[in-house]
Amino acid sequence: MRRSDREIVEWNEIQKILENSRYLHLALFDDEYPYIVPLHYGYETIDGKVNFYMHGAKEGHKIDLIKKNGNACIEIENNVELLSGGDVPCKYSSTYSSFVARGKVAIVSDEKEKIHALQTMMFHQTGRKFEMDGKMAVMVEVFKFTADSYSAKAKTMPQ
Repeated sequence: MRRSDREIVEWNEIQKILENSRYLHLALFDDEYPYIVPLHYGYETIDGKVNFYMHGAKEGHKIDLIKKNGNACIEIENNVELLSGGDVPCKYSSTYSSFVARGKVAIVSDEKEKIHALQTMMFHQTGRKFEMDGKMAVMVEVFKFTADSYSAKAKTMPQ
């Protein structure tokens, strides 16, 4: 990371970024060009690994790309605000908090895991616990992204 002064390494601070965001950008390989799509998510940590769950339609370009190549990247940001540079264009900037991870994305096929993933997503998005069953889970495709590596950084409002 070029700007180590902005790096966030404490897990509790990284978790604040994840908790205070509602969507991520999933980047996939699409032959000649990258393919990126915003998705709502839920996440959890198990045995030191960070897993993100997303859902979508049961068919389409995203599904085809995931099946072809599970290598992926995600990006999450929040607290974005323009900082004025007045009359000097080069002095403009912004505040932000961000999280970027590389890893593997796969389609979840196990019904119990799909239900768990959807419940995790709904809790993250709404703060509420929902009962779900296989009839609900079968209606969507669920994706699990497991981060192999990640970094986080922030630029805060100047004093």
